[in-house]
Amino acid sequence: MLQTRQDVLGERFQLQRAAFGTQPFPDLGVRKDRLMRLLALTERHEAEICAAIDADFGGRSAHETRLAELFVVRAGIRHALAHLKGWMRERRVATTMPFLPGRNRLVPQPLGVVGIVSPWNYPFQLAVAPVTAALAAGNRVLIKPSELTPAFSELLAKLVAEHFATDELSIITGDAEMGKAFVSMPFDHLLFTGSTSVGRHVAIAAAANLTPVTLELGGKSPAIFDPSCDLDAAAASIAYGKLLNAGQTCIAPDYLLVPKGQGDAVSAKLATAIARLYPTLRDNPDYTAIISDRHHQRLRDMIAEARDAGADVTEINPAGEELGASRKMLPTLVRNASANLRLMREEIFGPVLPIVEYAGIDDAIDHVNGADRPLALYWFGRDSGNRQRMLHETVAGGVTINDCMLHLVQENQPFGGVGASGMGAYHGEWGFRTFSKEKPVFLQSRLSAGAMLRPPYGKTFERFFSLLRHIT
Repeated sequence: MLQTRQDVLGERFQLQRAAFGTQPFPDLGVRKDRLMRLLALTERHEAEICAAIDADFGGRSAHETRLAELFVVRAGIRHALAHLKGWMRERRVATTMPFLPGRNRLVPQPLGVVGIVSPWNYPFQLAVAPVTAALAAGNRVLIKPSELTPAFSELLAKLVAEHFATDELSIITGDAEMGKAFVSMPFDHLLFTGSTSVGRHVAIAAAANLTPVTLELGGKSPAIFDPSCDLDAAAASIAYGKLLNAGQTCIAPDYLLVPKGQGDAVSAKLATAIARLYPTLRDNPDYTAIISDRHHQRLRDMIAEARDAGADVTEINPAGEELGASRKMLPTLVRNASANLRLMREEIFGPVLPIVEYAGIDDAIDHVNGADRPLALYWFGRDSGNRQRMLHETVAGGVTINDCMLHLVQENQPFGGVGASGMGAYHGEWGFRTFSKEKPVFLQSRLSAGAMLRPPYGKTFERFFSLLRHIT
């Protein structure tokens, strides 16, 4: 009888659970060995990884894969290796007066078997970065990569099998039905990266098992040009941040807020900045294609709806090329789009940038707060007062000031969403803590006076209890 993929999922889950039972607290050497093998996988197979992702996209910049995926993952693994001993150490916690000379400790303990569902847009980074944290914390890990990147998913399964035992780390490939089965498993923690709409279903499925979840979602991340900003520098940053991976980035600027009356000037500067980055498009290996025909058509439909509704649509095409049958899309600026358009309501996830003019700082803050809380927010300017107002009066998963996306690659800071853009965080020590149970331990002293609070109650209890009330 043929074994189904869901049978394989169940078997590997039980295999990892049994293996964790035999080694519930891997020591520092074991964890470092696993991280070193993960680093070796990353360093030895760069060309293969870039080629597989390029094939899946139908044109993906190898330089972007090396920078935004392989470099980021290597930095995260090396950071974990350098700090793991400190993260694993039992932490002293102060003990309140009545319980002295007892002692408090926090012991970070592995959870067990962790499930990771990774997306297609950065298929290596968004699979392996959370694996780094989960292995550092001492867990076993199953990964379900996206069905939209079949060449990469098969390669990752092959490479993981070469570097790890199945009961340490394993890949489960398959379609959306396999994805549903995967998130319904009773993992000890589940991390999902993807859209907000799918994230809701993942949270519901996990809740049936009381599985804790980390949801890394997305949404409409705003970029705001303050009147005090350097327009040329800001436009260059936005052009790069929006068009990296052709806008298929969860923290890409989704729309741009500019001071009233500056829309034309900003559009012109963005066009110049885009042409400088991508003087040609069709055969330019630096410019990435859209992942699938369905996503390409979705973006075309959004632009067509905006144009039909009277919005000003400007396609940036420096060399005047026809893109033909490729899934590459012209960078597109949209002005005067009404709020009810899909372009203004849905996460764009492509090289299309709406530009919205605002009347003042209050208007800009109200615009951001009138929508779901974004995964990222970008602010450009030199006015420290406006900057502080934007930081204090809006809520976002993370912020970069006077640039784009760089908060993502700070291993000494957490990365995660808030509200509709996600819950929980990882990267660096925050990832280690996400995949650990910080177990509180109280060590009683032989000199404890606690027996005085036990029955039979009487005068001794009353005197001691009265003393406690005065010192706590």
